[in-house]
Amino acid sequence: MAMSPKSRGLGRGLSALMADVAADQSDDTTSSPRRPDMNVPVERIRPNPDQPRRTFDADALSDLADSIREKGVIQPLIVRIAPEDPNMFEIVAGERRWRASQMAQLHELPVLVRDFNDTEVLEIAIIENIQRADLNPVDEAAGYRQLMDRFGHTQDQLATALGKSRSHIANQMRLLQLPEEVLSWLSEGQLTAGHARTLVGHPDAKALAQQIISKQMSVREAERLMKKGPSAGRTAGQGRSREKDPDTIMLERELTAALRMAVTIDHASGQEGGKLTIAYKTLAQLDDLMRQLTGD
Repeated sequence: MAMSPKSRGLGRGLSALMADVAADQSDDTTSSPRRPDMNVPVERIRPNPDQPRRTFDADALSDLADSIREKGVIQPLIVRIAPEDPNMFEIVAGERRWRASQMAQLHELPVLVRDFNDTEVLEIAIIENIQRADLNPVDEAAGYRQLMDRFGHTQDQLATALGKSRSHIANQMRLLQLPEEVLSWLSEGQLTAGHARTLVGHPDAKALAQQIISKQMSVREAERLMKKGPSAGRTAGQGRSREKDPDTIMLERELTAALRMAVTIDHASGQEGGKLTIAYKTLAQLDDLMRQLTGD
């Protein structure tokens, strides 16, 4: 089945867009200030309605507001003229500074005005969020997914442009395979990314996550729990999987998560060979598997 190539959708490459974001992303008031194009009244600046980041830590905003009260806004916001109102400016990068500045009761903010289209604004917002150290793992993974799905970037391209390893990007994106409830607990900080990675591909991920949270388990304890599974809710077929070597079980889960299809490995202890079974539910899944295997 032939696939049409995905359009890049941008007149500028990822590296070109990164240039402004890299210079603007820091809220560190010790960094060298960048000369603003102008100072704009706060009431003439509005956030990006398509901002992919939905949560802003209240304590972190309060700390930033304290810093702004003392030293002002060192790094200008990147803005564009609002498409439907030439008297307004829409934030491209720097919404945290805009929010904290209002808390600090500033009346004007320094801005750099750039001519970005809607697609570029969204891409920059995603990139800026990904590069923030305080971004939760779910938002980070969702950002990678958006950059790949909407703009056609590969994991290798993201790794190079964002200064992260390809394995980090792949591991973060695997988290999106977890149930919604588990992703919510991860976003809220009840689970760490280390905890969540042990749950990927496990059929009882939600029940196991609840045990991890209620018992305040370490990641090592969570890994041991994965090998046992919850005491209730397991089928007979799942119960038999306990007889397998723990490394084999973990490999099954890794392959299941990577392929998004159920993978079973039958490998007798002490033997070199074995059998690997991939179960697909639809012909579309089989087609996807063939594309992954052939690179077509």
